[in-house]
Amino acid sequence: MQETELHDLSDDADYAASQQQGSASLMRSDSSKRSEPDGAEIVYLKDNVTIHPTQYASERISGRLKLIKQGPSLFMTWIPYKGQSSNARLSERDRNLYTIRQVPFTEIRSIRRHTPTLGWQYIIVVLSSGLAFPPLYFYNGGVREFLATIKQHVFLVRSAEDANVFLVNDFQDPLQRTLSSLQLPRAVGVADGPSSSVSVGDSPSFENQGRNEGGAFDGHTSHIHHNGRQRQKLQDPARDISIQVLEKFSLVTRFARETTSHLFRENHSDSFGAYERRPDNQIAYDSPNNLTSNHTEKTPHEIPVASDPLEFEKLTLVWGKPRQPPMGFEEWSTFFDSEGRITDSKALRKRIFYGGVDYRLRKEAWPFLLGYHVYDSTYAEREYLVAIKKSEYKTIKNQWQSISPEQAKRFTKFRERKGLIEKDVVRTDRSLSFYDGDENPNVNLLRDILLTYSFYNFDLGYCQGMSDLLSPILFVMRDESESFWCFVALMERLGPNFNRDQNGMHSQLFALSKLVELLDNPLHNFFKQNDCLNYFFCFRWVLIQFKREFEFERTMRLWEVLWTHYLSEHLHLYVCVAVLKRHRHKIMGEQMDFDTLLKFINELSGHIDLDGVLRDAEALCICAGENGAACIPPGTPPSLPTEDSSLYPQQDDDDIL
Repeated sequence: MQETELHDLSDDADYAASQQQGSASLMRSDSSKRSEPDGAEIVYLKDNVTIHPTQYASERISGRLKLIKQGPSLFMTWIPYKGQSSNARLSERDRNLYTIRQVPFTEIRSIRRHTPTLGWQYIIVVLSSGLAFPPLYFYNGGVREFLATIKQHVFLVRSAEDANVFLVNDFQDPLQRTLSSLQLPRAVGVADGPSSSVSVGDSPSFENQGRNEGGAFDGHTSHIHHNGRQRQKLQDPARDISIQVLEKFSLVTRFARETTSHLFRENHSDSFGAYERRPDNQIAYDSPNNLTSNHTEKTPHEIPVASDPLEFEKLTLVWGKPRQPPMGFEEWSTFFDSEGRITDSKALRKRIFYGGVDYRLRKEAWPFLLGYHVYDSTYAEREYLVAIKKSEYKTIKNQWQSISPEQAKRFTKFRERKGLIEKDVVRTDRSLSFYDGDENPNVNLLRDILLTYSFYNFDLGYCQGMSDLLSPILFVMRDESESFWCFVALMERLGPNFNRDQNGMHSQLFALSKLVELLDNPLHNFFKQNDCLNYFFCFRWVLIQFKREFEFERTMRLWEVLWTHYLSEHLHLYVCVAVLKRHRHKIMGEQMDFDTLLKFINELSGHIDLDGVLRDAEALCICAGENGAACIPPGTPPSLPTEDSSLYPQQDDDDIL
């Protein structure tokens, strides 16, 4: 195909209209152009482009989006405004972490345009590494003008997979692709990497701007060469997260981030805008060996590691209390009055926090921990609630059971969700006898509950990973209706993990970064120096609450500890910090890059000491105190929503579930 054909976007009505708008962005930038040094030109400028760190309107961060041309190179920047509304609960320093600086278009793989029927248009910029920036919302329009301006300066082609995805510098001709990867000036009509320092605003240069303002890119970018290899087939960024493939992450290569982008949907936000460095030569790993042997291996050039500023072993002796035996029925009964009310919920939650509950008691305890039953309810009130909810569940379930085959033919989302659920449930915890075997009725219950939930919460629907969260609940409750309502209560807190825009995950990984910076600054600086500040390697931990890191019984023990919210609603983040700190010497001593770190973290599955990590997490939480709580933006999951806002924004018409 000829280049002119690839470059043609004239079939898009938005782009045709943008051409008629003329060069409004160029006109707006005339006054700004004078502040640029020779050779640098602002070719597009748009105010009030906004990032939504959480679902709360008070925490939205507005800024200025620019496209800057310097010689043959095109750069994108987004700088938040200073001194925003005083009711915003994120500090100026926090807002700076979202800053997008000096991004050359050679480092951008694609741009996805979202035009929902209701709400603002937004774009998701996906890097060559496979990671992405937070969605950029255009409150005053301008998406089509933004893309049309890019088209004037770089090679842009619409994806054959999705008309709303535009590939940057994507050449079908191997020679063109190779020349582009070599970044030869004027060899092809694409943006090259930065060849000289370019001043923007008050910063002395693009490079220094990153350093001086503590911004997202830390003053440098890594040039990723394609080396003539065929780019992987682009998947729809709206596809749901594929948890199953995570089990194969032990075979991580230097293309790991491109793969994980497909797994986690391309709209997964790179919270801190850090590029992932890739080695010059591809690194291939063998199948995972025993973790113990991996830990004892010595690297020939191990680097001295900065000491842990908290002297962690001493902290656990002071604050991390020993774990207690699980609470049994006799002790459980002492917390109830004669009518069935729990007399001291805090004492009960504290007891469960330190020891969990006997496995035979979970069916009674979990509904309280999840919020399905309230602590001050009586026996009679709970019995009545169960009866009412059972009837309500049957009504919701009947909504999808009554869909005829003819209706299903005309109900695309139902067919897609049902197909996805049916594929997932037969792969969920099949090693357990409870779910093992063909035509297992419990697998059918898992399917029915998830399908019913997709009708109960139609905006969120079903996303891969939800079956992992439901499986232990059904295993414990052994009742379809009660399992459903316990799952509903859990999803009230964890539902934002599965939002399409990934704001729930974004805010948690952001908070994790801040906690590591607070509790282990040398480790934080190491991640910063090695372009790992996005904490993407912890994604699976956070998404499904360590479900894949422990065997089934220990997962349930961990969950009931987390559900107590005894020390913090966000203890799972301190658990993440605790695991990282336990392996900090190996991570830092071996100078792990992102790919190696992702492989290492994946291989920790099944080898984490739960009791030890819980003690460490307790010590860290107490040590962090109010400073730790301040690191976590309000509304970060699993906090319950505190404002009347939609947790599950309307999905685009072209959403693929």
